[in-house]
Amino acid sequence: MVRGVSVVTATYCERENIRPLVERVRRALEGVEHEIIVVDDTSPDGTYEEAAKWADRVLLMKRAGQTRCLLEGIDAARYPVVVTLDADLENPPELVPAMLRVFEELGADLLVASRTFIPRVSERLASATVGRIVGVRDVFSNFRVYRRDRFAGYRLRMGETFGGELLAYARLSGFKIVEYQYEPPPRRAKPRIGGSFKANARILKATAKILAWVAVQKLTKQGRERQKMS
Repeated sequence: MVRGVSVVTATYCERENIRPLVERVRRALEGVEHEIIVVDDTSPDGTYEEAAKWADRVLLMKRAGQTRCLLEGIDAARYPVVVTLDADLENPPELVPAMLRVFEELGADLLVASRTFIPRVSERLASATVGRIVGVRDVFSNFRVYRRDRFAGYRLRMGETFGGELLAYARLSGFKIVEYQYEPPPRRAKPRIGGSFKANARILKATAKILAWVAVQKLTKQGRERQKMS
C-alpha cells in the first residue's frame, strides 16, 4: 500500500454528493495518509461552499471542463500518487485500496478502473478504437490512479476529451498503463456530460480528436526517425 495518496475530484453542481463522497473516501482510506481535493468548475448550486466544509482543499476553476480541473488537482496534490474519481458516486471509493495495491504491485504509471459494462454506444466505439491503442477498454473512465510526477505540469492540447487525452499522452510517452475492472453501480439519471444524444455526440467528438492527435503524433515521430536515418 502507498504511504500517502491525494484524492482529486472535479465537480459541477454536485453539492448533494460532496459530503457522502468525502465520508466514503475517508472510510476507505482509514489508516492511510491522504488528502481530498475538490476542484469546482464554478458550480451555481453552492458546491464550492459545501466542499469547503468537508474536503481538505477546494480549488475554483472557471468554465475549465472536467479534464483541466482534474489536471489542476493533480498539479496541486501533496502526494506522489493521485486517485481521481467522479463526484457522483458512480465510482465506488471502497475500491480505491484495491486499485492502489494493483498500481503498486505492477509498478504502473497510470491505472484505469474500467467498468465491466459500458452503457453508451459511443463509449463502446471508443473502446474498440482508442481503447485498442492505449490498452484499456474504458477510455473515458476517470476512475484512475496516477503517478503524479508523470502528469504534473502537462497542458491539454485538444480541449475537453473527458480524460481521453491523458491516456493517449501516457501511451505515446511510453508510460506503463494497467487496468482494473469493476462492476459499476447504476448510472444516475442526469449525468454530468448531458443526456443520451448530447453525451454520445460529445464522446464521439472526443474520440475523433484523440484518434487524429495520435495519428499526427505517430507520423511526426516517423518523420523525425527518417530524418535521423538520412
